[in-house]
Amino acid sequence: MTLSNLLFAVILAVALGFFARSARRLARWLKIGHAEVRTDHPDVRTRNFLLIGIGQSKILRDPIGGMMHALVFWGFCVLGLGTLEIMIQGLYTPFTWNVILPRFLYLPYVLSQELFAVFVLIPVAFLLYRRLVIKPKRFHVDPVHGGDAVFILSMIAALMVSLLILFAAELQAGTSSADWRVISPMIQSLMRGWSPETAHVVARSAWWFHAVLILYFLNHLPGSKHLHVLTSLINVWFSNTSGPGRVGAMRPMDLEAEDAEQFGASDVEHLSWKNLLDGYSCTECGRCTAVCPANITGKALSPRMIVVKTRARLTEKAMVLDAMGLGGTATDEQQTMLDRKLLDGFITEEELWACTSCRACVQECPVSIDQLDIINELRRDLVLMESRFPEELQPAMTSLERNGSPWAFSASDREQWAEGMDIPTMAEMAARGEKADIMFWVGCMGSFDDRAKKITVAFARILQAANVKFAILGQEETCHGDPARRMGNEYLYQMLAKGVIETLNGYEVKTIVTFCPHCFHQMGKEFPDLGGNYEVIHHTEYIERLLEAGRVPLETEHGQRLKVAYHDSCYLGRYNEIYDAPRNTLKKALPIIELVEPARTKSRGMCCGAGGGRMWMEENVGKRVNVERSEELLATGADQIAVACPFCMTMITDGVTGAGSDVPVLDIAEVVAGRLASATVSA
Repeated sequence: MTLSNLLFAVILAVALGFFARSARRLARWLKIGHAEVRTDHPDVRTRNFLLIGIGQSKILRDPIGGMMHALVFWGFCVLGLGTLEIMIQGLYTPFTWNVILPRFLYLPYVLSQELFAVFVLIPVAFLLYRRLVIKPKRFHVDPVHGGDAVFILSMIAALMVSLLILFAAELQAGTSSADWRVISPMIQSLMRGWSPETAHVVARSAWWFHAVLILYFLNHLPGSKHLHVLTSLINVWFSNTSGPGRVGAMRPMDLEAEDAEQFGASDVEHLSWKNLLDGYSCTECGRCTAVCPANITGKALSPRMIVVKTRARLTEKAMVLDAMGLGGTATDEQQTMLDRKLLDGFITEEELWACTSCRACVQECPVSIDQLDIINELRRDLVLMESRFPEELQPAMTSLERNGSPWAFSASDREQWAEGMDIPTMAEMAARGEKADIMFWVGCMGSFDDRAKKITVAFARILQAANVKFAILGQEETCHGDPARRMGNEYLYQMLAKGVIETLNGYEVKTIVTFCPHCFHQMGKEFPDLGGNYEVIHHTEYIERLLEAGRVPLETEHGQRLKVAYHDSCYLGRYNEIYDAPRNTLKKALPIIELVEPARTKSRGMCCGAGGGRMWMEENVGKRVNVERSEELLATGADQIAVACPFCMTMITDGVTGAGSDVPVLDIAEVVAGRLASATVSA
């Protein structure tokens, strides 16, 4: 071993020692969060790891910036083998992979190192230009670590340049072959006048610079926002945002546990270790904030800052606990920091209540962070532990508890919409010893809201025209509690949900069809946690099936060619990935249709503003979310706007009216019912 090898061995040992200490510290900090099992369904997790992590599928949703980042990531993956070679050379200088790999594998490896060094260098230059010159809004809307990003990108550029100089200088020094080298010969041409000795000195200098910079880079990451370089792949594997499990389902809570003293989260120890790992993995890219309807319209909420602030609070509290040590006594300053909480100390009520629970932030995150889970847990603490929530929500919560509906209507009014339609209730069918093929879940809006009742009637007429044997619960139907759950009132949710499940199970209900995506999601994905297991179908899917089977008699005459824009409901689209059924239903029902898409559509669609309890809250800050979305739909030049959610119906109708437009807003069931054969309608 030469003196150079010995020196490098010392540097390597020190660097790895510091990194190991940092890694142990970060792992220890994660344990501040509570336990949560994230090792189920390894097949699904591995698929996510390969597609989202290695394949970069979510980051590529941004076709330009995403591709640039993906090239950097893939470049680092390929160059990792070269990095290992350099580390081994530091301990044993003559080593190359040539001594292990056969020539037919070694030469492609040589080519890959040169090509991918360029593949990394080019996007890094673009990313630096974008950050320093173009300056996209999402990089500067929050006080994030822009300087650190520039520093890291510059460091990566230096690594790539030093690597290419190393390869070229080795060629000039005659210590490596030119076989399969395509980039370094071009750089070598700039070194033609150098002697082999000079080239050797440059090669060794480039080698040392590159090797030491790698080790510095490794130790810079644990204290940097670029910690995601090390944790993002781990985070993707442990994440549930793309499965396994029921995507979008809120975390269940055991309200009856004997040792339960905390409901929801007010500080980091009330969050799970996975929530805290999300903080480590945040790239601060701002994609989540850029698509947040609240942030877009001027509200205080930034999903990025929810995660950044969670990480900041974890760091603050963990460092104090580390400084105190075992059995230590906190100083006044340390006690102040310990007493401070994530809620109020870092994240405000205003931020939390601005959330529409649309899940756009979760959809866009390239490393599968669940910002919404943190928001939901903090809301639960506000409501269950402190009874702090906007005044506008009190009537809805009170009515849910007293009337089984967020609106103060009597249960006796629930089936008034069905007068004269000869629709049986589940109780009536049970009394006759009959069973319905499906149970039509009407929902609170479909039962009480005058506009939504037209959708209810339209869908019932479609079912009757198709000779579907169905029934409703009628006065036995009550709210399943989803609004209460999204508002943070888990206790009220479970009380209502268990009551509904008891009723449904009493009738041995197997299949439920509903036109409300919130009901659809709640009963299909969240009821199983409480023992309610049913096949739940959204009415757009069910109508599509009926149309495909030729069971819906439609008028065959062609009328005016209409241009229709469809608005994607968040709880139907991002929560349940139903995008095609509504569009297919429109096309089948209206063969004369021209379906136009707004600028933000399908998984990128913008929320109407009603989710997350916002239906019962006023918007007093910034532009109204429904106005923003309605203007976008009207910009398509559509003759009609189609929706598939009663909440969206209310919000988009109000937005269109507020924009001074008379473009009609129709539910897809109304579109189809409007084309029922006249003989069927008369019957």
